[in-house]
Amino acid sequence: MRELIKEFLVKLGEDPNREGLKDTPERVERSWSFLTEGYTMDPRAIIEKSMFSDKHEDMVIVKTIPLYSLCEHHLLPFFGHAHVGYIPNEKIVGISKIARMVDLYARRLQVQERLTNQIADTLMDVLKPRGVAVVIEAEHLCMQMRGVQKRDTAVVTSAMLGCFRKKPETRAEFMNLIK
Repeated sequence: MRELIKEFLVKLGEDPNREGLKDTPERVERSWSFLTEGYTMDPRAIIEKSMFSDKHEDMVIVKTIPLYSLCEHHLLPFFGHAHVGYIPNEKIVGISKIARMVDLYARRLQVQERLTNQIADTLMDVLKPRGVAVVIEAEHLCMQMRGVQKRDTAVVTSAMLGCFRKKPETRAEFMNLIK
């Protein structure tokens, strides 16, 4: 990767040997390894390791989970917050694991729509709750720094599964609670 970054710098018209850029290929390699570490982790294992039997039957929400990801189309950041809720079905999960799963999927090249669905689908498949709801609100630098150049534009995506899809009142409760 370091050689590719050096070549990239040259193609931009830079001198990769100048003082300010000399260590850039190594820094970029470390940075990209961190920003894409989600490819090396198993999202199912995160949830499976922290599931517990419990009779709790009401909605559980972890809201305003910060997320940072990279748009797969332009390799530019998008960032915002995820709100994740579920209604248990005899199993609950450690709440920090929900935030970890958001990070895991965000640390891959992404589109926001897929990210939203991956979080919801994994929780539904592994935890088997009555329903899952995920809403992500994010700003995309590919839209703000280039292209239409519209600052402060938010993209909102949602995935509603199980009772959140089937029961409008359950969906409405979730949406009201994440306001």
